[in-house]
Amino acid sequence: MITKYTIAKNDNIYEAFPDVALTKDEHLVVVFLECTHHSDRSYTRVMLSKSKDRGRTWSEKKPLTPPNHGKTGSWNCPRISTLSDGRLIVIVDKAEFNEFSNGVNVFYISDDQGETWKGPIMTPADGIVPDKLIELESGRWIISTHSRQKDGILCQKAWISDNQGESWSNEIIVARQKGLELCEGSITQLSSGELVCFLRENSGVGRDCYKAISKDQGQTWDGLYRVPIPACHRPVAGQLQSGMFMITHRYMQGGKGWVGYWTQNLFAAFMNETSILETKREQQSSRIIPLDFDRSPVSDIGYSGWIQFQDGEIYVAYYIVDDSPNGQIRGLSMRENDVILGGFTNEHY
Repeated sequence: MITKYTIAKNDNIYEAFPDVALTKDEHLVVVFLECTHHSDRSYTRVMLSKSKDRGRTWSEKKPLTPPNHGKTGSWNCPRISTLSDGRLIVIVDKAEFNEFSNGVNVFYISDDQGETWKGPIMTPADGIVPDKLIELESGRWIISTHSRQKDGILCQKAWISDNQGESWSNEIIVARQKGLELCEGSITQLSSGELVCFLRENSGVGRDCYKAISKDQGQTWDGLYRVPIPACHRPVAGQLQSGMFMITHRYMQGGKGWVGYWTQNLFAAFMNETSILETKREQQSSRIIPLDFDRSPVSDIGYSGWIQFQDGEIYVAYYIVDDSPNGQIRGLSMRENDVILGGFTNEHY
């Protein structure tokens, strides 16, 4: 069973691109962008809100960043992580609103579960649409963005730190290939130690998700490999308590729908670790379920973030137009057994 909730809705402003984190006391903190419109960044500001009742109700939103009116770049896509020591860390890009821009990416850090924040703190990452900061079991930090390089190829890249951001590696290429528009990577660590970066392919023709694999904690990457998740935009991957991996994503089928009804569906794909490590598409298995449908004639949906509570409940935050004249932030709750397993074990798929 999927139950939906309103996180933020204001008919006078466009609210989009959320992410959500679970604090050590199991409260939720959501960050998102408010802007003039998805395609108009003359005004932007990053906002946040908190929930103490598992995302059923939310506090009044408050600003994380100062507003920007497009004079020195626009705030774009915030992502939030909970570190092993309980701190919250937001990474957000600030860039001229076009894909050729190498924007700057900054941190905001909270030591008190999102009540107060320090920042902006500069990172070495250029590019746009960052992945959330990934903290590996070893303590290593990884940040990742994409940008178009001088040769015209869109490239996913990363930086690593082994001293909690005091210093960073040089730029590491995660994925690039002539003829593909690879971007918006989501990195997750497998129980076997490998890292996998799931990638959006942005040609607008409905291509599969792609992936790259690292066996040395992000220093080098192997791939690319197709994943049986068709028409995948902005994948957000992570491991569930069951051991399965969930990848939330919007479905972008391409065709004439690129204009007008250009994104209408939010999906979740479930894969086991064996499938994720397979390099041939036909050897991989995925189960894909619908999460929400945007009924608006100017539909715009996706850019999700999700967490899992200790009791197994999953909470997904995303944006959608639907019954509003502007983008709104919505949440949904579900349980893996209810929506996907149906009494079967992970061995069945």
